[in-house]
Amino acid sequence: MTQSTVGEPGTGSPQPPAEERASLLGRASGSPLLRLIARRILVAIPLLLAVSVLVFVLMELMPGDPARNQAGMDATDEEVESVRRRLGLDRPWYERYFGWLFGALTGNLGTSSVSGRAVSTLLAERLPVTIEIVALAFVVSLAVALPVAIVAARRPGGWFDRAVMVGAMTLLAVPNYVMALLLVLLFSVTLRMLPSIGFVAFDVDPIRNIQSVIMPVLALAIPLGCFYARFLRGDLVEQIKSADYIDTARAKGAGPWRVLWNHAFRNSSFGLLTIVGLNVGALVGGTVIIEQIFVMPGLGLMMLEGVGSRDIAVVQICVFIFAAVAIFANLAVDVMYAVLDPRIRYGSR
Repeated sequence: MTQSTVGEPGTGSPQPPAEERASLLGRASGSPLLRLIARRILVAIPLLLAVSVLVFVLMELMPGDPARNQAGMDATDEEVESVRRRLGLDRPWYERYFGWLFGALTGNLGTSSVSGRAVSTLLAERLPVTIEIVALAFVVSLAVALPVAIVAARRPGGWFDRAVMVGAMTLLAVPNYVMALLLVLLFSVTLRMLPSIGFVAFDVDPIRNIQSVIMPVLALAIPLGCFYARFLRGDLVEQIKSADYIDTARAKGAGPWRVLWNHAFRNSSFGLLTIVGLNVGALVGGTVIIEQIFVMPGLGLMMLEGVGSRDIAVVQICVFIFAAVAIFANLAVDVMYAVLDPRIRYGSR
């Protein structure tokens, strides 16, 4: 009979001895990158808790009675009190907050006081819509901004550079909700190419899904892409004109495009990363207005409906998700800094 190797009982694969496992854990815990991530997460936890408390208190201070809204304006006082007890609104706000918090930690996000449906079910329906809009807007804004900024920085002051700067400044002055209305006027009213409102899921009809998200995505991506292009173009031009390493690269015989892409852009990408991370929160927050304009059944519209009806459980989780996205986007930027520049990784940040 074959002898079983050292390892877990009932397995035939060898396992590292306890000393080796301890050494691996020690090296992992000593990783500067992991320590950086752990520090950022430890900072994010109290921030998210503070956001959840603030939202809960603000919802408590809003005028109106959720129990009366659900029972109906014609309901008797006894019916309203029955609804109030059923929703737990007869308890102090801090008891209800900690009840929500402990429930959220165990996966129970509560129940909508308006529809009576589980908040987790509503999230499963609404979140994919917002994710699709935000992801496409993010990709489109960067896909347009990067090549435009690089080509404009190739010849500062040229006709293309001047056109980019004028166009970017003009479009930056247009708020995203005004941009949304202009897109509706162009593509829905004038050209009759795209539907003005509504959303069709991708698994239902891929073509109609693309048609339904084009204008919301453009309304978010155009101002953001203009901001990225203007920032990156300015940073690239500054790098090319004043950085010593650019002169060194040129002295070594590097051509203009190689200098621009391999040297200037590599250093400018750090500033661009910072701007992108800071604007993720603005991008996600912009969906609140854009989804209302285009009647997109996403998280932003769900939050607005919850605020109007004082649906605390719905508003709480929506704001919590928006805050978590903004915080962890900045965490991702910090991690990318550490990956791109080892000096940051091993620094004492």
